[in-house]
Amino acid sequence: MSPLNLSLNFDLHCHSNVSDGVLEPASLLERAAVQKVDVLALTDHDDVAGLDVARQHAQRLGIRFIDGVEISVSWRQQTLHVIGLNVGHRNVALLAGLAGIREGRKERAVRIAAQLAKVGITDALAGAWRHAGNTELIGRMHFARYLVAQGVCQDVQAVFNRYLTKGKPGYVSHQWADLRDVVEWIRLSGGRAVLAHPGRYPLNAGKMRTLLTEFCDAGGEAIEVATSNHTPEQRSNFAGLARRFNLMASRGSDFHSPEESWRELGRLPALPETCLPVWHDWNIV
Repeated sequence: MSPLNLSLNFDLHCHSNVSDGVLEPASLLERAAVQKVDVLALTDHDDVAGLDVARQHAQRLGIRFIDGVEISVSWRQQTLHVIGLNVGHRNVALLAGLAGIREGRKERAVRIAAQLAKVGITDALAGAWRHAGNTELIGRMHFARYLVAQGVCQDVQAVFNRYLTKGKPGYVSHQWADLRDVVEWIRLSGGRAVLAHPGRYPLNAGKMRTLLTEFCDAGGEAIEVATSNHTPEQRSNFAGLARRFNLMASRGSDFHSPEESWRELGRLPALPETCLPVWHDWNIV
């Protein structure tokens, strides 16, 4: 790893309004420049439509840009997210897989709206689509923003707590893509598969080890260690698991919006020195 790489501010996980972020790709890059991000990966959920525009603005602003995506996965009744970094965003297998997931999102949105209607929240589907910046992708965050706009809850976290998580009136189960398939799509596109925000999953130590075993067996190569709501203890724990499973470590804010995000772009602790950064072999100049 070059000394230059050690000094750069990497943020390898963020979202634009192509998925459930608020900012357009151009505005997201402008904000990244203000926050002194040196290397940025745009990792929208289940879509790569914002990458070309984002890359153009990154070049103009002097930011090194990484083509990325965050893909929805179902693993043993648990929803996970796997990030692809340095993906070939025109790869046929990747594009076909993402298109299938987006169709599933649309079907899930219809069911979420039906559940919300049962508790007196009307027009939720149309309202959620009005908050979606991409006519091909809709998610729970768009419903949350609609409910906040309607005055149902004070903020999006309150909407999730009250309506959109398991056991709540607006929650519906959904089968996402298979873990092995998702890692294969990323690898076929030339990318590197990263398990996103592992501290967010309600898995005990044994199940996490099982997940990481299967992730590695499928060809997964890295895990997010410094990210969004990870505590110092979690960073240390996942750094240790990275070493145990011979995984590289990644760093990303999971930024969605100036008002809604746990972390600002680029405002993250450094990776522990024991970690091998996911960017260690990138030609970043």
